[in-house]
Amino acid sequence: MASRRPTLRLLEQCKTNPQLKTFNPSWTPRRAASSFQSSGSARQAFSNSRRYLTLAAAGLAVASTLGYKMAVEEPVRCDTPSLAERDQQTKREKGVNDASPMRLRMEKFVKEQQKEIVRALEQADGTPFRVDEWQRKEGGGGITCVLQDGKVFEKAGVGVSVVYGTLPKPAIIKMRANHKNLASDDNIPDSLEFFAAGLSLIVHPKNPMAPTVHLNYRYFETANPDGSSGAWWFGGGSDLTPSYLFDEDAIQFHKNLKEVCDAHDKTYYPRFKKWCDEYFYNKHRGESRGIGGIFFDDLDETVSDKENTFAFVQDALKSFAPNYISIINKRKDMPFTEKEKEWQQIRRGKYVEFNLVHDRGTAFGLNTPGARVESILMSLPLTARWEYMYEPEPKSREARLVEVLKNPKEWV
Repeated sequence: MASRRPTLRLLEQCKTNPQLKTFNPSWTPRRAASSFQSSGSARQAFSNSRRYLTLAAAGLAVASTLGYKMAVEEPVRCDTPSLAERDQQTKREKGVNDASPMRLRMEKFVKEQQKEIVRALEQADGTPFRVDEWQRKEGGGGITCVLQDGKVFEKAGVGVSVVYGTLPKPAIIKMRANHKNLASDDNIPDSLEFFAAGLSLIVHPKNPMAPTVHLNYRYFETANPDGSSGAWWFGGGSDLTPSYLFDEDAIQFHKNLKEVCDAHDKTYYPRFKKWCDEYFYNKHRGESRGIGGIFFDDLDETVSDKENTFAFVQDALKSFAPNYISIINKRKDMPFTEKEKEWQQIRRGKYVEFNLVHDRGTAFGLNTPGARVESILMSLPLTARWEYMYEPEPKSREARLVEVLKNPKEWV
């Protein structure tokens, strides 16, 4: 009985559907019926045949109606997978190799380097990092590694972030000032999917004789509708910020960067060194944040091809830990006075001013939907100091540092 209920409901729909009123389930082929009246078994067989014909006709009528609706009504559209979803599928099915999209290769590389740098800093300090992994609902996520109140480092942060998002039309127009290949003049889209990945670190040592260091290497690209790469560029660099200046440390730091740059393009170091001095500059103080290093942004096909630029970024990032750790090992156990510690705190105050007032990376991070504020502001020192109208004593080591900050030097 239960098996007949769907059939009965189907017949009832055929009766009530205005498009199916021409169908009469009680219709019977008369000639066929009259020829079987002499036999009861024949009549039963005919009755069964009529039932089957009725069901077949009903099914055909419903199918025809559905076909008509599909033909004249707007079809149902399936959502196109986002760039983040495409990349997740690629990683699951194929992994990441030299043939993968650059965005996936850069993500893999910075995560590997994060582990290497954390391992080197842990070895220098003897204290493990806290590791936080997080996800963005908009796509992507990151890993933030932080060490606080260690034996050598008051605070050290090494973070990887992977961001998927959508650029609205006003942002596309603004970014085209530096990247004409983002969209053509006569066909600026309403939105563009984008990807950004990078590694950022900041290390604030306890000992005022040991320098603070900052590093960031990043990759950005937009995506075409099929998920292929559109416009792209690399950015990054590293810079040293001492409280007490040791010329040999400054020379070593810059020499290492110059060697990496020269191996790829001999114009890189002088260009990127000048860029660093101009970018990490506290305009309201009239002095640089530190003694510089290299800084670059928007390195795209107008400078070099994607593979060569990626190779340069890889070499620069890999060279960081050995260079900086050797400086730390020379300075971490040096004696210092309470007054020298106070000077370190005052210099850190200037560091905070730059990061919160002028740094574009901080502003971009805080204004990105789904921003993880703790990871963005991990660059701030654990402690800092602001004294009203503080001036270092003339001809002191503190005064010499300020002089160099106001007049950047060529170290190599």
